[in-house]
Amino acid sequence: MTRLKAFQRVVQQYADISDSVVVYIEEAHPSDGWMSTDAPYQIPKHRCLEDRLSAAQIMNREVPGCLVVADSMENSSNAAYGAYFDRLYILQDGKIVYQGCRGPEGYRISELRDWLDQYRQSVGNSRNVVIHV
Repeated sequence: MTRLKAFQRVVQQYADISDSVVVYIEEAHPSDGWMSTDAPYQIPKHRCLEDRLSAAQIMNREVPGCLVVADSMENSSNAAYGAYFDRLYILQDGKIVYQGCRGPEGYRISELRDWLDQYRQSVGNSRNVVIHV
């Protein structure tokens, strides 16, 4: 299963306890640069924000139910989170509570699932009630 499909399953499986966001950063393997031989898409290097937004639309179609946003052309999100090529994070109350290793080698969807399972269990055992107004 591809990383994107595995992430899509996590988005769906944990939608009751988490909101998911994909931050689309600069293209790691642009079709007009060092392109991977197994790249599922032909995406050229982003030369302007419109290029990046167009590429982010592909991710938007691939991960339904998940908000997809694009990093700035200054790559500020990528720099702040060290996300290049891909990386998994969980933020809670504005703080990072889970930071996966850098992908593709360190991308461990199973670790993300384990954290979310533990969180779901702790919320289930809590006597607190959250009311959204």
